[in-house]
Amino acid sequence: MERAVPYTVPLGQREVFQALQRLHMTIFSQSVSPCGKFLASGNNYGQIAIFSLSAALSSEAKEESKKPIVTFQAHDGPVYSMVSTDRHLFSAGDGEVKAWLWVEILKKGCKELWRRQPPYRTSLEVPEINALLLVPKENSLILAGGDCQLHTMDLETGTFTQALRGHTDYIHCLALRERNPEVLSGGEDGAVRLWDLRMAKEVQTIEVYKHEECSRPHNGRWIGCLATDSDWMVCGGGPALTLWHLRSSTPTTIFPMWAPQKHVTFYQDLILSAGQGPCVNQWQLSGELKAQVPGSSPGLLSLSLNQQPAAPECKVLTAAGSSCRVDVFTNLGYRAFSLSF
Repeated sequence: MERAVPYTVPLGQREVFQALQRLHMTIFSQSVSPCGKFLASGNNYGQIAIFSLSAALSSEAKEESKKPIVTFQAHDGPVYSMVSTDRHLFSAGDGEVKAWLWVEILKKGCKELWRRQPPYRTSLEVPEINALLLVPKENSLILAGGDCQLHTMDLETGTFTQALRGHTDYIHCLALRERNPEVLSGGEDGAVRLWDLRMAKEVQTIEVYKHEECSRPHNGRWIGCLATDSDWMVCGGGPALTLWHLRSSTPTTIFPMWAPQKHVTFYQDLILSAGQGPCVNQWQLSGELKAQVPGSSPGLLSLSLNQQPAAPECKVLTAAGSSCRVDVFTNLGYRAFSLSF
């Protein structure tokens, strides 16, 4: 009996397949290493690529320096979210979160440390996990997504300790108020909900779309991004990108941006946002558009500010979305170059 010969894809076909993959790639998530010298990016094929920021930013950088030093298959479906601690990289996909050791990743030993699945209502339920959030004071990780709940995981034991229920549709984004600690969540139901983690309950709800000045019915009611800074919150999506005073639940600034925004963050005395369209938008808190800096992707889903004190030479903003490229901004005024899967 003849032994079956394993089929190998001819080199030319493999190159065509990889070119097609890159053409249809979306980068959903980014996370900077604890040393600040490396960037992890996760795509719609379940792959995580690790880029060396220090090599790409070097005066001796070549085109090869802008390619991944390692790429590995992390999930079967998209890598929707990633966060890093001083030792671990956490990645979220469909129904699961995985942990990886940064020291092993950088040795190109990309074997998962552990995998956890939140306690879903049925074994057939495999909702995507759209957002991960670290709560350092509690040594916990918050997961949220398609099952409309926030799941809290104790990072010391790896067990899920509570599920917070209140959203009536997908949760898209999370943000932390560290002082309290409290977590904000935004979702498809159009609400931003504020949760007290120690009391394990919802303490405030802002239904953004019900405020006439924020509402844009043609875009829908969904909240796709939010960020906090003490008593202030900025959020957007279907409704207009808006700065809110949390204590009074009052919208104070409506930013004149018609395209739905998918990511927002506070940076010094500015607000940075991105979404439909290729530009990173820089806003004054007063609502004035300071600058729009174009990137190489037609739409953006993720912004990452590398502010690790251990690597001041790698202090950059990176932006990624609907392409195989991660744009690198060495200052906020222009795109210096792009990294590429």
